[in-house]
Amino acid sequence: MSERVMSERSPDQIDDQVRELLDSLYRVDSGRILATLIRLLGDFDLAEEAMHEAFAAALSLWSKSRVPDNPRPWLISTARFKAIDTLRRRARFDASQDELVHHIEAQSISTDRSNPEQSLDDDFLEDDRLRLIFTCCHPSLAPEARVALTLREVCGLTTEEIAKAFLTTPRTLAQRIVRAKAKIRETRIPYEVPTPRELPERLGAVLHVIYLVFNEGYSAAAGAEVTRADLTGEAIRLGRLLMELHLTALHLAEPRPQPEVMGAEIMGLLALMLLQESRRAARTSPTGELILLENQDRALWNREQIAEGVALLEKTLKSQQKFRRFGSYTLQAAIAAVHAEAESVAATDWRQIVAIYDQLVRIQPSPVVLLNRAVAIAMRDGPEAGLEQIDAVLGDSSGKHGELANYYLAHSARADMYRRLGRTAEARASYEKALALTQQEPERQFLQERIRQLK
Repeated sequence: MSERVMSERSPDQIDDQVRELLDSLYRVDSGRILATLIRLLGDFDLAEEAMHEAFAAALSLWSKSRVPDNPRPWLISTARFKAIDTLRRRARFDASQDELVHHIEAQSISTDRSNPEQSLDDDFLEDDRLRLIFTCCHPSLAPEARVALTLREVCGLTTEEIAKAFLTTPRTLAQRIVRAKAKIRETRIPYEVPTPRELPERLGAVLHVIYLVFNEGYSAAAGAEVTRADLTGEAIRLGRLLMELHLTALHLAEPRPQPEVMGAEIMGLLALMLLQESRRAARTSPTGELILLENQDRALWNREQIAEGVALLEKTLKSQQKFRRFGSYTLQAAIAAVHAEAESVAATDWRQIVAIYDQLVRIQPSPVVLLNRAVAIAMRDGPEAGLEQIDAVLGDSSGKHGELANYYLAHSARADMYRRLGRTAEARASYEKALALTQQEPERQFLQERIRQLK
């Protein structure tokens, strides 16, 4: 925005334009700016406070003078000096802050002398976002803290939004984030991309957090809606970010640990999320009722997302085949692709789906995977075979899969087998058990309707 254009407009018009520009910058770039400030300042809360002060300063100053040619570096530089001012004020009452002030000032002088633009260019900013993701997902943090911190600091969701998504109070969620930040600070968790030697182990934790975020968005644990598009969208965005940045991280040092394997599993997760998300518009009616896969209008499925997901899957399968090792996300994406490419449930290749589940069970024998495999077997071999598999999982005497006893979808699946076999009383009892275990309103309405149909 040139000085001449600014001068031709009224103060109110200029204020509105600057506000719109800053709103856009905040939506698009606040994550990058915050990540860089955390690197420069070494403190989450200080960085966040300084960033907000910089945006406030920009609203005041840019309305009176010209907007900088490169707004993002201006905001980062201003925030850094705001943080130094804050620390100087604190140092009057706390001598320990004085050392931190000198450290940040010395770092600023060193950066400005060496290459003032380098640490604020696009490549460095994207590296900072990657550093932030790996810090938020550090294995020394509790799993629930990793998810909360990633959504707050990387995705920019509010404490209230995260608390609502994960069935907790904002206060509890805020305390979880505060404790995670304190642990990062007190245990000196490094703000860095892991070394190539560490990366395979660390990448798994990041992918798992993204997967959990997506799953909560894909099938909300409670509430009035089946899905949370904001969460699935954020998870897909993070998947794309890892796709864009993982090669940069791998080039930070040598030797590189099988980059194709790690890149392939990132692609596998992104493919899985895109293929699952492609069905979102068809999964509920205009009034919010749940629609099962067999009744969905496949014309509503997002063909662009399906095409992108299938293309990514083909790349990752080709890459992983070289090492004769397929990751769990890749195999789940392969199952989703079979569904996405079928014209109907009846035309779905259930034999192929069961075969893929057989591979998945070998590397991830979780109760939910075994349950999904049982449902696929029912579609291939009939409800009697499926019921036998579900009973085996639910009735595991070893207790290995005991958590399914309180998983409503397990009882709903068993009820569906009984219903298809004409065993009405047992179907009704299983549907009622599933109903008692779910807190999601569309699921509850669906189960109540099933029970009414059986009376």
